[in-house]
Amino acid sequence: MSSEAVLDTGTQEAIDIDRSKGDFSYPESHKFDAGVGLSPATVDYICDVKNDPDWVREFRHKALKTFESKPMPTHWATKDLENIDFDVIRYYLSDGTKPTRSWDEVPDDIKETFERLGIPQQERAFLAGVEAQYDSEAAYSNVKEELEKDGVIFVNSTEGLKEHEEIFRPWFGKVIPTGDNKFSALNSAVFSGGSFIYVPKGLKVRHPLQAYFRINSENFGQFERTLIICDEGSELTYMEGCTAPKFETTTLHSAVVELVAMKDAKLQYITVQNWSSNVFNLVTKRGIAHENAEVRWIDCNIGSRLTMKYPGVVMKGRKARGEVISIALANSGQHQDTGAKMIHAADETTSNVVSKSISVGEGRSTYRGQVHIPKHLKGCRNNTECDALLINSSSRTDTYPAITVRGNQHATQHEASVSQVSAEMLFYMQQRGLSEGAAMSLAVNGFVNDLVREFPMEYSVELKRLIELEMEGSVG
Repeated sequence: MSSEAVLDTGTQEAIDIDRSKGDFSYPESHKFDAGVGLSPATVDYICDVKNDPDWVREFRHKALKTFESKPMPTHWATKDLENIDFDVIRYYLSDGTKPTRSWDEVPDDIKETFERLGIPQQERAFLAGVEAQYDSEAAYSNVKEELEKDGVIFVNSTEGLKEHEEIFRPWFGKVIPTGDNKFSALNSAVFSGGSFIYVPKGLKVRHPLQAYFRINSENFGQFERTLIICDEGSELTYMEGCTAPKFETTTLHSAVVELVAMKDAKLQYITVQNWSSNVFNLVTKRGIAHENAEVRWIDCNIGSRLTMKYPGVVMKGRKARGEVISIALANSGQHQDTGAKMIHAADETTSNVVSKSISVGEGRSTYRGQVHIPKHLKGCRNNTECDALLINSSSRTDTYPAITVRGNQHATQHEASVSQVSAEMLFYMQQRGLSEGAAMSLAVNGFVNDLVREFPMEYSVELKRLIELEMEGSVG
């Protein structure tokens, strides 16, 4: 089932995006550089620099063979993907410093980067812990002392696999197998950075943990690997932010995120990305919810040349719940191909998907969803809502919801809508003193406002500001 819509109501110019908050870079000074291109020698270089255990080296090499054997996806976004040249990408860059728990010990250029992005202020104000990754490795990692005393683990993936192998290894690569897709295999071969989090039984972490991912270098690929495990009855909110400066060359971001919510646990994962328009953002994100557990993705995608991201939940235990709430904004030269995957694997499981997209200039947004409820289950429920807003005459939106329900003991519903900002609405607001751009920004923020409320306040303010920057000059 698919629906396509292209708005054709006159000619309006595309906008020039102001990304001043994230659009800066510093000269490179890397102690470790794996060079250009991908081969077994590249994998060995990464293993040697990171002093990987033998089982990790073996895992990486198997993944490289899987990556090489898998063809490039041909069914979606084919033309965009053809622009990725894996032979000119740099797969590992690091200055050789280990992540520090003292902000003062972070190298000056990296520290200035994250200070300009507001990371230390956010940590002091409302976060329980922060990890800041710069190119391939974490530069700063800190968690509040009281959480450490309670048994919370919040470290980068390298520390996780070495120092907490008994918790890390049983779930690593199990939620998302290496061979899930070509880019999950690529990540498995060259992963570096990312977060490992474990929340003990019954512990409810009251304040969010946050990671921030920053690409500073040209022709670079960032491949962080995140694994979060919430034990029985625990609760956690985790947030990530992503930026990169403008370069003329292609940058690749291909992360893998695995979430595990044990019985009665609640795990919420929030993303606000603001990649520059040269970034290919091709990530695989999935969670497993056990009995009466909840996995919730809140996802905001702004920027990038192409984003292909479909957070998923496998509801493995009875009465498990999965939810994906997403906002995507596509501007000229950008394609936001986003959506959700909901796999019901137990009785009385519930899933909810709410997607809102905005297409500006010649931007294209696509919702691509999958809901699967097999015949042998009972009492499953799904709700899917896809709403699109078209701003310009050449804007485009597509909706491809694949909902497969077998059996007659389930309840599902699907709703999709396409709308445009009317001239009457803009005229009305302009008569009350707003400029045309401000009126358009207000209209767009109104369109997504019910979803923005789901974000923590600090993020919702940032998100509204990012939308305002995107809408400046979008009309007239």
